[in-house]
Amino acid sequence: MSQTDITLKRVVSRWQIVGLAINDVVGSGIYLLPAAAAALLGWASLWAVLVAGLAVSLLVLCYAQAASYFDQPGGSYLYAREAFGSFIGFECGWMTWLTRIASAAALSNGLAQAVAHFWPFAGTGLGQILVVVLSLAILTWINVIGVKAAARTGVVFVLVKLVPLAVFILIGLFYVDWSGVNGIGLPPLNNLGEAALLLLFAYAGFENTPAAAGEYKNPQRDVPFALITMIVSITVIYTLVQLVALGTLPGLVASNSPLAEAAGLFAGQWAALLLTIGAAISIMGTNNNTMLFGPRYAYALSVDGFGPQALARIHPRFRTPAVAILTQGAIAVALALSGTFVQLVLLSIVARLTTYITTTAALLILQRRYTDKPGALKLAGGPLIPVLALMLSLALLASATWANLLAALIALIIGAGVYFFRRS
Repeated sequence: MSQTDITLKRVVSRWQIVGLAINDVVGSGIYLLPAAAAALLGWASLWAVLVAGLAVSLLVLCYAQAASYFDQPGGSYLYAREAFGSFIGFECGWMTWLTRIASAAALSNGLAQAVAHFWPFAGTGLGQILVVVLSLAILTWINVIGVKAAARTGVVFVLVKLVPLAVFILIGLFYVDWSGVNGIGLPPLNNLGEAALLLLFAYAGFENTPAAAGEYKNPQRDVPFALITMIVSITVIYTLVQLVALGTLPGLVASNSPLAEAAGLFAGQWAALLLTIGAAISIMGTNNNTMLFGPRYAYALSVDGFGPQALARIHPRFRTPAVAILTQGAIAVALALSGTFVQLVLLSIVARLTTYITTTAALLILQRRYTDKPGALKLAGGPLIPVLALMLSLALLASATWANLLAALIALIIGAGVYFFRRS
C-alpha cells in the first residue's frame, strides 16, 4: 500500500468527542482560577466567571456552526483558508500549532509543579526533567498508536478529573458563607482587562475540538453537539467551584493551591490530597488533548504543501500522523526544559485571540456560502452571533500587553517566511 492510499481512520464517536472537548478546557486553569480571579475582582469574580462562560459561548457557537460545514481536519486553519485564501489560512493554522506546542510544554512544567506538592523531588532539577520527559513521551506514544486509544484515554481523564471537582462542589456547598453573595458590588474597573484575559485562558481549548474531524465518525453533527454540551457543563462547574472557593477559604487571594486548601478546611486532609491529585490528573488530561489535536494542524498544513512533507505521512499500521505527533513531542520537550510555565503561556493568549478573530470573521463568509447546506447548524440571528463574537475577541485583544502582542507579531512574521517556501 502506497502512502497516498493510506488515510485517516474515522473511529471517534460523539460522546468521545464530548469527552475530548471537556478534557481540553478543564486543565490547570480551574485549579488556579479561583484565587487569581478573586484577587482581581473579589466576590464579583463569581458573576464574572458566569458571564465569561456566557461570552465564550458566542465563540463556541461560531466554531460549532463552522464545524457543521466540513468533515475534514484542520479546524480554524480550514475555516480561514476556505474564507480568506491560503495565506490567512496558513497564518491561522501556524499560530494555532505554535499555541499547541507551547501549551504542551507549559502543561508538562505545570504537571511537575503539581506533582511536587506530594513528591518534592519533582519540583526541581532531575526530578522535573523526569516528569516533563516521561509525561510527554507517554502521551506522544498513546497518540501515535491510534486516535481511538487517545480518545479513550481522554475520556478516562475527563471522568477521573471531574470526580475531585464534584466532591469539592457537593461537600463544599454545605460550608459556604453566603453573606459574601449578598454583598457583591461592582468589580474594580482597572482590573477588568486583566481579569477578562485570565477568564478566557480558563475557558480556552474548545477551539481545538474540530482539528481532528478527519478521524470522527460524523463530525458535521457530532462536533457542534460536543462543543455546546461542553460549554454548558463547564460554565456550571466553573461557577460552582468559584462559589465554594470564595465562600469557604478566607485567605483565597493569597493561596497557591486554592481548591486543595479550601477542601482541607471543610473536609479534612484526605480531600486536600484528592484535589492535589486531581490537579495533576487534570493537567495530564489536557496535555493528552494537546498532543492529540496539535499534530493535526501540522498534518493539515503539510498536506497543503507547507513545511516538511514528512509531517503529512500517515502511519501504515496505526493510521495516525505519526511524524507530526513525534515532531510536536520532541519540540515540546525542548521548550519545556528551556522555559517556565509562565513564560510558555505568554504567547498562547494572543495566539488564541488571533485564531478566534480569524474564525469569527471567516464564519460571516461561510454562512453566506453554505446557507443552504443540508444538516448545517443554523444560528439565530444569522450574522449577529459571529459579529458579537468578533467584537468580543477584538476587545480582549485590546487588553493584551505589548509584550504579548510583540511575541505574536514575531510569530506571524516567521510564519510568513515559512509560507513563501511552500512546496510546489
